[in-house]
Amino acid sequence: MSESPAAEKKTFFQSVKPFFTRPALVMILLGFSSGLPLSLIFDTLSVWLRTADLSLTTISYFSLVTFVYSLKFVWAPVLDRVGLPGLTRMLGHRRSWILLSQAVIMLGLWAISTMNPQTQLGLMAVAAIVIGFAGATQDIVIDAWRIETAGESDDRQAVMATATAWGARIAPFVSGIVPLLLAGTLGWGFAYALMAALMILGVVGVLLAPKEGEHRVRPIDYGDAAANPPLEVVESLGRLALMLVAICLMGAGLTANIDLFKFLFPSPEAFDVAKAAWTSKTTGVFWQVPGVFLGLGLIAAACLPLPGRLTRPGAYLRQTFVTPIVAFFKRYENLAGLILALICLYRVSDFLLNVNGAFYVDLGFDLTTIAGVRKVFGVVMTIAGVTVGGIVMTRFGMKTGLLFGAIVGSFSNMAYAWLATQGNDVTAFSIALGIDNASGGIAGTVLIAYMSSLITKGFAAQQYALFTSVYALPGKLLASQSGRIVETTAKSSDSGGWANAFRPLFSGLTPESFAKPAQVLGVSKEALGTGYIVFFTYSSVIGVLAIILCIWLNSKPQLTQDDSDELRGEGA
Repeated sequence: MSESPAAEKKTFFQSVKPFFTRPALVMILLGFSSGLPLSLIFDTLSVWLRTADLSLTTISYFSLVTFVYSLKFVWAPVLDRVGLPGLTRMLGHRRSWILLSQAVIMLGLWAISTMNPQTQLGLMAVAAIVIGFAGATQDIVIDAWRIETAGESDDRQAVMATATAWGARIAPFVSGIVPLLLAGTLGWGFAYALMAALMILGVVGVLLAPKEGEHRVRPIDYGDAAANPPLEVVESLGRLALMLVAICLMGAGLTANIDLFKFLFPSPEAFDVAKAAWTSKTTGVFWQVPGVFLGLGLIAAACLPLPGRLTRPGAYLRQTFVTPIVAFFKRYENLAGLILALICLYRVSDFLLNVNGAFYVDLGFDLTTIAGVRKVFGVVMTIAGVTVGGIVMTRFGMKTGLLFGAIVGSFSNMAYAWLATQGNDVTAFSIALGIDNASGGIAGTVLIAYMSSLITKGFAAQQYALFTSVYALPGKLLASQSGRIVETTAKSSDSGGWANAFRPLFSGLTPESFAKPAQVLGVSKEALGTGYIVFFTYSSVIGVLAIILCIWLNSKPQLTQDDSDELRGEGA
């Protein structure tokens, strides 16, 4: 990260002017294109399938298509190295891949629009998988293009990250709401055909985008490894098989779904027991996270050289998958571990809020109210937060923006602690959710810009894809205990424990607030409210770790140039 010459004082006009430029418009369009497909092959598609009277078991299998979004780093190196004949010459390396991905997504969505889920479910599943893979590929290449185009300027990284977030936040709102509104009158086919047509906005973004500079493909150094095609085929198949197992393990861990391994179990009953353990809200994460790390270990093993012998497949995989990681640690030296820790902890307070949906219901809000506040007002506040995050970075610099995002991202959770004391009050609900969504927009945008600023030239696709694949793991681990903290604290409060001191805060609760869930748990309403207060306070305190890391790293000198040329060939 190189602090922009920047740190000079800027006027407000100077800070916002870059957001009204052609590159920012391009990134809004590309961000929209990036955010559109996922909901259409997951949430929205599940509604269509349910209205077609398909079982929940069948619908749940479609969640497997989200695997690819969690594993983008696996094929990101290929996108760094491989060009598209003809198209690359016309558009450039990154833009050609973006355009191809968009074409596949459009064709896939159009194909789904012509299908009947009751008679063509298999074809629909294939189309969804293709869209998922193309959508994840589009994400990888858009991120790489954005990072490389912005270069080493923190200001440009901030502007591009903010514009991307604008488009990416608007897209799920469109793909999650518009098809539902149209399906009842014009049919699901028309709704999906319209979504396919909206991908044209992304194509416009590609055509408006300036062609990137020459993309230099790093040559593979095979050293003294002699060519032996027959043996190389066998070795490559073995290494790829090991990587496939690793990918499945990581996917199962990142998505909490082990359906891909069902064939390994001797009976359906045995699989059900394993699945219950793997998906348990309290203990499942202790299977899922080790699964992810075991998968990473197997990928590393697949890249190792054969004992006592250099081979061309080993050299290729090692320099493709290991060298980008080596480059990061070599570039940042002693700070690399702290930087990775900051990335993993930066939004941990947000990841802990996995009980929020239940919290809203426990307060007595009906589903219509929850949907209205979250889907409309919440989206508006998120976009506002994204804007604030971008302006803070362009006006005061990346370091200030990073610290600001960590502070608001952490302490915004206290708004929910306050909401717990207000009970069933729509105004209070809107205020608390607005504060949280705005701060989430700020923190998310700053984190995107910060991770982008860390990338080593020539490794943009893989390094950024790896950051985005693993940064949520610590939050996922801690989030597994969220419900337990609420319920244990509630029971302790009713037993006269230390949390009992919070009970006076709930003297004005409305009758419906916490009434039913408290009865089910066997505690008083005040005790359950106390459990939530303690939990939200805990989630804020955890975020202080990110604040401390920000202050520590901001006090250290950062790299001001990209020395990737010296790193080419490392790890060979």
